This record gives sequence, C-alpha cells and structure tokens, in this order.
Amino acid sequence: MESESEMVAFPLLVTPIESNYRVATIPYRFPSDNPKKPTPTELQWIDLFLNSIPSFKKRAESDTTVPDAPARALKFAQRYADILEDFKKDPEAHGGPPDCILLCRLREQILRELGFTDIFKKVKDEENAKAISLFEDVVSLNDAIEDGPKRLENLVKGIFAGNIFDLGSAQLAEVFSRDGMSFLASCQNLLPRPWVIDDLDTFKAKWGKKSWKKAVIFVDNSGADIILGILPFARELLRHGTKVVLAANDLPSINDVTYPELIEIIAKLKDENGQLMGVDTSNLLIANSGNDLPVIDLARVSQELAYLSNDADLVIMEGMGRGIETNLYAQFKCDSLKIGMVKHLEVAQFLGGRLYDCVFKYNEVSS
Repeated sequence: MESESEMVAFPLLVTPIESNYRVATIPYRFPSDNPKKPTPTELQWIDLFLNSIPSFKKRAESDTTVPDAPARALKFAQRYADILEDFKKDPEAHGGPPDCILLCRLREQILRELGFTDIFKKVKDEENAKAISLFEDVVSLNDAIEDGPKRLENLVKGIFAGNIFDLGSAQLAEVFSRDGMSFLASCQNLLPRPWVIDDLDTFKAKWGKKSWKKAVIFVDNSGADIILGILPFARELLRHGTKVVLAANDLPSINDVTYPELIEIIAKLKDENGQLMGVDTSNLLIANSGNDLPVIDLARVSQELAYLSNDADLVIMEGMGRGIETNLYAQFKCDSLKIGMVKHLEVAQFLGGRLYDCVFKYNEVSS
C-alpha cells in the first residue's frame, strides 16, 4: 500500500469534501443508534461477509505460491470469523463501527499477514486468456451495429454482462466454479429494462450531441469485465475523440484487475501498429489508483491518478464495489456515470430492485 503522504483527494469531487462526499452508499447506522449495539443493517452485512469466508478459504487453500497454504487458509477463516463475531458483540471493536470499507480492509489485511498476496491469481489469468480470445468477435459484433445509439446500448449491456464475473459474491463464486460463464449468454440474459436506476436513454441522447474531451474510468474485475465489457466501451470513446484514463487497483483484491495486469492485457490486445482493432490508442492511458480494496474511498487516491484526472469532464465508476456500494451518491464537478450489476441481495433490497438488476446512473453537470 502506498504511504499516507502519497494519497490525495480525487480532484473532481465536489468540495468541501468533508460535507459533500459520503463514501459508503448504504448507511449501516445513524447517529441516534446505540454505539454499543449492532444495528440490523450491520448484522446483515456482517453475515454477508461471514458467508463469503468458505469461498475465500477455498481459494487460499489452493494457492501454490504459499507454503502450508491449507493451514494458513484455515487460520485466515478462523481469524476473520472471530473478528466478525466480535463486531456482533461490540460494533466499536477492531476500529469499528463496521462499514463495507472496514470489513473489506480487515479481510485483506488478514490474508496479507498470512502471506496470501493474490489468492485469485490463477482464476484471473485463466479468465483473462479466455476473454482475450473472444475480444475480436465481441468488438466486431459491436462494430457491425450501424445505428449509433443502438451500438452504445449494446456496449453498455456488454459492461453489465462482463461485470457478472465477480468472485466477491458468494452465489456467483459458486455458479462460476460449477459451470463458468458465457459472456454472450450473459448479454442476452440481463434483466429487462427499466433497470433499478436507468438513465440510459438520457445518456444515449447526450452521446450523439456531446463529446467529452477526457474520461476517467475506475475499472473493476479481470476477465470478461475489463476485456469484453470496459475495453470495447473505452475503444468507442476513443473513436469519438475522447481521451481515456483507465484507473486500476494498486494491489490485488478478490478478482479485481490490477494496474500491472491491465498494462499486460492491453499490450496483448494491441496489434503491431499499437491499435485496438483499428483504433489508435495513443489517447488511452492506464493509471494506478493507489487503491487495494474492491471498494474505493475517493478521498484517498494516488497522486498520479489525481494529476491525470484534473482536466477530465466525465468520470465513470464501474462495478458494484466502486459504483454502487461506494460512490453511488458521490457528486462530481463534471458529468458522471455509475454503472454496475447488483450482486448482493442486501444491495438490491436497499435500492428497491432485484438481484442481478442493473444500475446506470448518469449525472450531467451544466457547464
């Protein structure tokens, strides 16, 4: 993790940040709640994290890079479960009260202390290879759609379909280990519109009339998500003359794509002229966000990302962790898009939607 002094606030947040920015979307507790007693929401989320322990333990056990992985994986499972049970007795234990950032941070901390740096590495590599082999077909299918708004809608549906590859969701991790996932079938099986938050028609209307000079996209998972979802969309922005900055995690967390992995993926997808299927990539930049969790606090990003984002006029938060569980209500000084699939029942209930519903939240800032 980068040192405290190197982290700065994301420059496009509405200031003053203290009064305008709330990182966690779902309030786990209110000032009137008893600090010594867990709230129903806290208990619900503690259970969600408890339920995810077996799938994390399984990944850790099979990590061949760690000596005595099974014994250490067991230690992880016990230690993390104990911390979560402590929160049920006293919400102020372990630096609480708990929220999604703290619960994720403690899980990562225990894994790293026990020597597990990237328990999802094997599955990420496999999924990246699979998605890279499908990239040309997916892009060609999109390019064949001549109607601009229809092509945009198809690209957006591709982001949702790709975003399903999320091993932080216990149900999806199970489905995934059982039968894998087909990207094109996922595109066809999305829940019908209108989605729980659905500003797609407004965005489509702007797409034809407006051109953004620079977009910053906070990316999410490896595999189909980044390669078949985000990159075809980013390529379309490049075609429209928009500079694109892809912001990826500094350190591994679940199956999120990291900065070094993203550089490698793009190098594999470019042709000998440095193009992405005929589109020039000189305006495509990859940035290290400085983050090490599946959620993100925009009050703390890397200086590199802050510098590259200064003059952007579109911010895109992609994925459930970055765009829904955190930052759904974040206000920016420029246009913004929060896009992701709802993969926890608790989030669906909060939003008043369905499991696997889609969020497409577009906010335009009048210039």
